[in-house]
Amino acid sequence: MTLIQLLLPAVDGEQRVETERLTRTRHELVDRFGGITAYLRAPAQGVWTSSEGHREQDHMIMVEIVTKTLDRTWWRQYTAELARRFEQEVIHVRALQIEVLNDDVGDAQP
Repeated sequence: MTLIQLLLPAVDGEQRVETERLTRTRHELVDRFGGITAYLRAPAQGVWTSSEGHREQDHMIMVEIVTKTLDRTWWRQYTAELARRFEQEVIHVRALQIEVLNDDVGDAQP
């Protein structure tokens, strides 16, 4: 099993990202994978040093999907689409191999 984690922007400039973009993304992922978990209440804060040397920060929402298979080509295309949708240079996505302890989780996954 694979756990996919996406970090989506919660704030665009000084404004919260409108729910339409998040809702559309949620529907797409649920339609494809049968379910997701999205942590919406307390956005995480990321801080990093830019290539110009100054500190940047971002507020993000984590979305998790559990799937039996990892389609790397689909994820590359989809995260490129999400980057356009959310007006980001890149959407951070990671895939982790996991062991699910209850056998019924992930049965509806592709």
